[in-house]
Amino acid sequence: MTQSPFIPFSLNLHGRLHEFDRPQVAAIINVTPDSFYAGSRAIDEGAIARRVEQIVEEGADMIDIGAYSSRPGAADVTPEEETGRLSRGMRLLRQIAPDIPVSVDTFRADVARAAIEEMGADIINDISGGELDNAMFDTVASLGVPYIIMHMRGTPATMSQFTDYPNGVTTEVITSLASKVRQLSLMGISDVIVDPGFGFSKDTVQNYTLLHELGLFSAIERPLLVGISRKSMITRTLGISSEDALNGTTVLNTLALLGGASILRVHDVKEARQAVTLVKCADTPQSAVTR
Repeated sequence: MTQSPFIPFSLNLHGRLHEFDRPQVAAIINVTPDSFYAGSRAIDEGAIARRVEQIVEEGADMIDIGAYSSRPGAADVTPEEETGRLSRGMRLLRQIAPDIPVSVDTFRADVARAAIEEMGADIINDISGGELDNAMFDTVASLGVPYIIMHMRGTPATMSQFTDYPNGVTTEVITSLASKVRQLSLMGISDVIVDPGFGFSKDTVQNYTLLHELGLFSAIERPLLVGISRKSMITRTLGISSEDALNGTTVLNTLALLGGASILRVHDVKEARQAVTLVKCADTPQSAVTR
């Protein structure tokens, strides 16, 4: 077996350099009532606290918190409501896990700024790659925080209409992300993580094409985040619900690791950490330890 192409990376989090020598597991917390997988939803304070405690106990390296569901058909949320949900979630999160790196999942620059400056978040995770708020790039530059830039066309409500890639989905996604990485670099933003956007303006075949060709994203020379947890590329292919998609998620997360993923964004931390450990053991058998 050839070694997985993971490349160590570092991020500057509020002036402190954090170095990562293995793939990281980012746990999802959705302080929303309508995210597609019920297991990630945490609305009231008790549910939020239990979710944070669970993912910390299971070994999450990072937490990704969102307050605006991006699934098709989800209700619109005002910036004020999104900020309020995040504030409540971040307060409880930081009480339980004060030191874990946290990314805030938002496409709104003002919400991102409030999460970084007032709530204690460390990273901005923008599903729109700056397309839905023209102020986002300038906001990231002024805050000096790492930025996760995802590929998507249209909006969550319209993205299914934009799945035409005449030059091939992987080529066009890489070209788009690389262009934005260059633009961000010229603005002084170097800590950029790229996300191909599985399930966003891609059909099932295109999602698997991206996964098959994931190694090509190394050309961008930035850490690679993969978010495929319990998504429709699994459920539609197997004819199952998202509640039954854990095994399929683990299989695809393993393939993503073999393709060079730097960060796995997941609902199920324990299983993702196990995948990271076992891929490492296959890479370097001497690292295997009997417990």
